[in-house]
Amino acid sequence: MTVKLEAGQVLPDYVLPDHTKTARALSALQGDDPMLLVLIRGFFCPKDREQLKALTRFHPQLVVGNCRLVVVTTDDWHTTNNLRQQLGAHYPFLYDEQKRVRDELDILEYTDTQHEPMIPHTLLLAPGLEIRKVWNGYYYWGRPSVAELHGELRALTREIRPDWDLRDPQVRERWKRGEKKAFYPYGVKSMEQVLREMAGAVDQYAGDASRKGA
Repeated sequence: MTVKLEAGQVLPDYVLPDHTKTARALSALQGDDPMLLVLIRGFFCPKDREQLKALTRFHPQLVVGNCRLVVVTTDDWHTTNNLRQQLGAHYPFLYDEQKRVRDELDILEYTDTQHEPMIPHTLLLAPGLEIRKVWNGYYYWGRPSVAELHGELRALTREIRPDWDLRDPQVRERWKRGEKKAFYPYGVKSMEQVLREMAGAVDQYAGDASRKGA
């Protein structure tokens, strides 16, 4: 079934193998944070590499800003690892050799009859895999700059985090009443979990999706 790739829709919770050949669910990789999901053509595309170079440099800011970054490619496992290692990336790369994501989202790049890749897209997802923003990267300038992402993430974080402004008297009162769940990550995650996530220890928080319910 084709899924509409537009703001307001909820992205399917795809389960795909990552660069370690471990099955990962997008929802587990996202957790309760915003997520940038980057759908790329693959290793052969210089435009993809340039975008990912910028995102790799930006990634440390995403870590401290509580935003996840995930890449999906239709390359095979070996090629996916080559790209990730050449970039020096420390975020998950998922590979979809069967091109299920491409077909279900109806983003076949039909002008490339050799590779038949996905049309590159960058998605900003609110918690719950809700699509907030879609950038079509068929042309390089359709992809978001780091400055654009910074602005969009500021707006989304302000919306979803009730503790955005600690000067707000109502926010201060919630803290005094002990409502720590309104203060991220206090009352939501332990400091140990937060530091593991910041370290990129995917196995510590996402788990192996193939073992769900086992």
